[in-house]
Formats: sequence, C-alpha cells, structure tokens
Amino acid sequence: MNKILLAAVATLALSGAAFAETAVAAPEFATVDTDANGTVSLVEAQAVMPELTAEAFTAVDLDANGELSVEEFDALVAARAAM
Repeated sequence: MNKILLAAVATLALSGAAFAETAVAAPEFATVDTDANGTVSLVEAQAVMPELTAEAFTAVDLDANGELSVEEFDALVAARAAM
C-alpha cells in the first residue's frame, strides 16, 4: 500500500498542471472533512483547494471509493506541497 501511495504522490508531484504554483498552507483533514464522516469528498477538498481537478483527486483515491481517507488526503497534501 505504501508503495502505491508513494507512486501516486510522485505522479501528482510531476503533474504540475494539477495544482497552482503558489505556496499555500496545508489544510487539516478534520477541517476539510466538513460533514465529519471520516473521509474527504472532491467537493470538500475543492472548497480548500479550488485548483484541485477531479483527475488529481482520483489519482490519490487509491481504493476508488470516491472519498479520500486520512492517508490518501495526506498524500494529496504532500504532493501539493511539493509543487
């Protein structure tokens, strides 16, 4: 799982078009998970990362359930910070 997660992070880090190039503070999972269901939806993620595309979201949604777990969200934030 960690190798897959790292591959997703690397993929996002290399796709500079997916994120704006300005540095932005990393959002906290609990803050982004506005409905407190333990996952982050695309809509919730885009509320704090408006530049986030559906394709980039899907790339880190490793279990393809349409929601990001804490680990998947952390990978997204790490890839965004690497930009």
